[in-house]
Amino acid sequence: MLTIDPKHSLLLVVDFQSRLMPAIDEGALAIRNANRLIEMAELAGIPFMFTEQNAKGLGPTVKELPAEKGPLVHKQFFDACREDGFLDRIPADAHVVVAGCEAHVCVQQTVLGLLNASRKTYVARDALGSRSPENKETAIGRMERHGAEIVTTEMVVFEWLQTAEHRNFRDAIALIKEK
Repeated sequence: MLTIDPKHSLLLVVDFQSRLMPAIDEGALAIRNANRLIEMAELAGIPFMFTEQNAKGLGPTVKELPAEKGPLVHKQFFDACREDGFLDRIPADAHVVVAGCEAHVCVQQTVLGLLNASRKTYVARDALGSRSPENKETAIGRMERHGAEIVTTEMVVFEWLQTAEHRNFRDAIALIKEK
């Protein structure tokens, strides 16, 4: 299957942290799209989890994202896959949709770790952030070269829906139309 399979999906929200986000180029847009992905995951019954990098230094997940609703992995490694037990939380057949910050550090290293562990990985480019656009775009290119599928929030929403007959289709459309 070339599309994201909602039956095997997991949303991974990486390091949208309070002390980091003010420095992120177009950070508000990345947060808004990550929130849309979380809301759609809830509508579609797709599990999601959050990570926080060195929370003492970078603070907690921003209040705009409901980190209290999903498991939260505290980490020191930039690549979450290097944390003890992290990969045990990601089923071998998972279709992992990734959003987060910074695209060229923790997101990229985690995505490369997931790919190395043979997890199908989709990176939501409009739900990513870095301090500079150049770092973000370079990271997207590198992740794609190594096998990550680069997608957008809307692509994920419609692939999770699969059909206009989905019970939450109207709610999903309203989510997409939000400004």
